[in-house]
Formats: sequence, structure tokens, C-alpha cells
Amino acid sequence: MSSTLGEMSAVELSAAIRHKKVSAREALAAHLDRISEVNPVINAVVTLDAEGAQAKAHEADQLTASGAALPPLHGVPMTHKDTNSTAGMRTTQGSVALRDYVPDADDLIIARLKAAGVISTGKSNVPEFGAGSHTFNDLFGTTTNPYAPTLSAGGSSGGVAAVVASRVQSIGDGSDMGGSLRIPASFCNVVGFRPSTAVIPMPSDTNAYSWLGRTGPMARSVEDIALFMSATAGSDPRVPYPAGLDPEVFRTTLETDMRGVRIGWSHDFGIGVPVDPEVVEHLERQLAVFEALGAIVEEATPDFSGADLVFGNTRALDFAAGLGPILERAGDVIKPEVHWNVEKGFALTARDFIETAAARTRLEVSVQDFFGRYDLFASPCAQVLPFDATLRYPADIAGVPSETYLDWMRSACLLSATGLPVLSVPAGLSSAGLPIGLQLAGNHYTDMQLLRYGRAFEQQTGYAAVAPVLNAASASNAAQAPLTTVGA
Repeated sequence: MSSTLGEMSAVELSAAIRHKKVSAREALAAHLDRISEVNPVINAVVTLDAEGAQAKAHEADQLTASGAALPPLHGVPMTHKDTNSTAGMRTTQGSVALRDYVPDADDLIIARLKAAGVISTGKSNVPEFGAGSHTFNDLFGTTTNPYAPTLSAGGSSGGVAAVVASRVQSIGDGSDMGGSLRIPASFCNVVGFRPSTAVIPMPSDTNAYSWLGRTGPMARSVEDIALFMSATAGSDPRVPYPAGLDPEVFRTTLETDMRGVRIGWSHDFGIGVPVDPEVVEHLERQLAVFEALGAIVEEATPDFSGADLVFGNTRALDFAAGLGPILERAGDVIKPEVHWNVEKGFALTARDFIETAAARTRLEVSVQDFFGRYDLFASPCAQVLPFDATLRYPADIAGVPSETYLDWMRSACLLSATGLPVLSVPAGLSSAGLPIGLQLAGNHYTDMQLLRYGRAFEQQTGYAAVAPVLNAASASNAAQAPLTTVGA
């Protein structure tokens, strides 16, 4: 029963619970059993509240028995990304500085998931303050890849990607500023989705106008991504952006006709972004899937020449605003990459802001010119294959040295700078059996159509169905600190 439940999608599991084929308590027991089985290998779950979850599952089963209307994710168990605040449950952001912090309130995405019926069970690991796309920190150690436990699971939503890939849960919540949903999805053979601006709002007490960071879902199927979005999308009065998209949009059909769809593909974004040759060769072969469906694939790209500036300066500003105060209080225990990014933000001048605004304007003009000719932009999601988990980040990409911890993430960061919705879909395995993701981007607020294109690719390939093989023997190969699950 346990393994069968673990393979179920969220759509299937929620339907089984709703129709009384499976109880919420049975679903939770399978979830907790799987954590016990795989967490000693991948170190993905860092806080666990089994007792609290069992009480909630009992309440969910009572609601099922009552005959009342049931929410869309009724009884579905889920750990949450440790950068997303959970009321009454420790939220450390992977930092020793917050090792005992317990929020009083849920972040909006968590509140909406709970309202949709999710049973919250714990928290998944992140790099400190979500900085970087490799999940390690001094508090909990390193999360490793279910497909190769000595290698990185990506980040910053690496814990989420690892538990979804390991069949602990079918979906999970993450966040993405510079690829934090997409790169771990690519590394772990799952789907990661970065929505359009404010489709899932992110209220903030310090900068309600912040646009670079997003919250969003990870899952093993595009259908589950749409289900998650239908439960979490929608405007919030604390966020001064247009309404974005009605959640009902994500309840419409995922069927689409790819005939005549025009796809622009670039392996280097037109600006020489280095990418592992095996990744490029593999993805270029995968483009034939779209052509077989009737799409037209051509070498084409927006002009990304100013995107590095837009991303780098906007990220630095957000880091300085959000993390500057905590560095003043506890900077001696916070990793150097965070210090560097915050200091860069405080060093920005008025001229830097003017140049950033101008570059962002040129980028948007180029993006709209591109989407005047094409329906979809395709590119490598990650520039490298999953790498040695003992590294802080890759020293080089295809022979090009890394100057900062962000350099190997440029393939994702460049698209973040556009503000577009972006989807990473599993695109098969390398010659060594390591996952590779294809990155797809659509125009602003075409989120549901983007999901349709991703599902068309998914239906033809079925790559996410290839599960990792995880057992106790794998733990001896895990390149990380001793693994423990910590109580709430």
C-alpha cells in the first residue's frame, strides 16, 4: 500500500481520499514511512511534526465522513520549503541564526495550501536564506540527489525536489529568484514552475513592489502543477500588482494542439552562456518531440545582453533589503555568499538604478519582439549536470571558470530577469543516468498555455515516471554530514 500511494499523483491521491478509497491517515502513514526510508540517504526533511499531522489527518477523515464539501487537496500530506513560514512550526531558512525561530503566521502560499486541505507534516532543507542553487547549510547539512546520492539535488528548493522525486509526496511548495524551482527540478527529474508576477502573491512588509522572487510548485506531473496553482493563485490586497490570473484559469483543460506552434530554441541565449556539451546535445535531440507534434523549432532568442545586469542588481537590492538587518545582528554565523550579495546591494548607486531600469526596458522590448514571432522559448534549464555534493558550487562550466556562486545558474537567472513564466520539464537522463531538464518560457500571464505545452512534451516522453532507486545501502554513498530528522 505504501509504495502504491507514493507513486500516486496529487490528482489521484486527493480523488482517492475524496471517494473514501484511501483515508487521510493512510496517506499520511505512507508519507511518514517513506520519509523514514529515504531521509537517511538524501537528508531532505529537516523538521517533522508527525503528531500534529496525525491529528490533522484524523480531522480530515472526520470531514470526509461528514459528507461536507471537500477542498481540492483534501488530506494530501506535504512538507514545506523551509524558507516559507509555517505558523507554529520551526522555520530556519537553513541558518544557524534562525535555528529556533517559530513564526506566528503562515506565508500566503502555506495558508492557501492549508485552506485547500493539505496536511502539513514538516519542512524540507534549503541553502542558507535560499542563496544559491545547491542545498547545504551549517544547521542541517547537505541534501543529496535521489538519483545519485553523492551529488547535488540543486536548490534552493532542493529539499522539495528530493522529496517529490523520492515519492515522499506528490507535490511541494518552493520559491524561485534565480532558478530555485527550475534547477532542482532539472537535477531531480521533476517539474518546476515559476509563475508570472504576482500570480501567487508574495506580501512583504519591506518591499511590496518586489518582482524578482516568486513562489510556486514542484511536482512529478504538469497536471499536478495545475492543481497546485488552482489552489494557490489569486490576488491579495497587500500586493499592489494587477490581479494576475484567476485561479479558475488553472482548472481549464490541459489539452492543446502543437501543430504550427513556433518555438525559438537557444543553447547559449545568444550571448555565449557556457553549457555542458552533453546537456546541449541531449536537449537538441529532445526538440524532435515537439517537431513530431507539428511544432516548428528554430534557432532564435530574445536579446539577453542586458539581462545579467538586471538580474544581478535587482537580486542584490532584494538581498540588502531583506537580509541586511539580520546580517547586522548575526553576520558572524552567516555564509560568505550572503554577505557578498548583501554588500553588493548596499553599494548600488543612483546610476546603477538608472542603468538597471534602462536595461530592463530594453529586455522587455526584445521579449515582446520575440513573442511577436514565436509562441515559446526553449533553452537548457541547468548549465551543468548534478555535481559533487561536497562542493559549494561548480568551479567551472564547460571549462569556463566560475567567478561567483551565481555563474553556473545563469541559464535560469537570465529568464528570471525577464519576469516571464518559466517551466522546467524532465527531458531524460544523461549517459551516466543523471536527470536533465528542458526550460520552457511563455509570454507574461500565458501561464496555463505554457503548462499545456509542457504537458504535451510530458505525454510524449514520460520521463518523470523513471523513479530513483533508494534503499538503506545508498546511505553509505551519501556525501554529507550525519542525517537526522529534527522535531518541530
